[in-house]
Amino acid sequence: MTVEVDYVNLSGQLEQQELESPGGIASAQLYSQLLAVYLLHNDLANAKFLWKRIPQSIKSANPELSLVWAVGQNMWQRDFSTTYESLDKPWSETLKPIMAAVHESTRARAVALIAQAYSSISGDQLASFLGMPTKEAVEAAVSYGWQADAQTRMVMPVKKGPPAEPVITSEQQLARLTDFISFLEN
Repeated sequence: MTVEVDYVNLSGQLEQQELESPGGIASAQLYSQLLAVYLLHNDLANAKFLWKRIPQSIKSANPELSLVWAVGQNMWQRDFSTTYESLDKPWSETLKPIMAAVHESTRARAVALIAQAYSSISGDQLASFLGMPTKEAVEAAVSYGWQADAQTRMVMPVKKGPPAEPVITSEQQLARLTDFISFLEN
């Protein structure tokens, strides 16, 4: 049975708990979870600010906190292969589901970036971006609807078109223009 966690609300709750901590210093577990949730949302700026405000005594006393930050540093440098390596650590029970979600979201972002930036990519390079063996990466790419050429060992991503803009009738456009002009006249 999988339990879905609302990480947006969890982020807000953890931030609130940090603010309400006695003396303004939270527990290492809270800092670890909040840092991991920031990484999940790819909010690297807030992750970096959190890392800077965590007291040095807590950083040095909790090696898992440093491991979470190592993931953040690799994400900051956009080093996908090292990010996946640092994500494949044994995490505590409180961090395991968050770090698994970070792993999935990092892979999903990599897939989206590849699809947007490449017309073709080698299987080995794709594997590096996705953090998996080449054969599995190519199989995953084919499952996304991409094409793979076994002879050249190249994968061709399918570009997704821009989202369709809603059709606005002439009457709606005229009404918007009228509302805008009325606003400017007031």
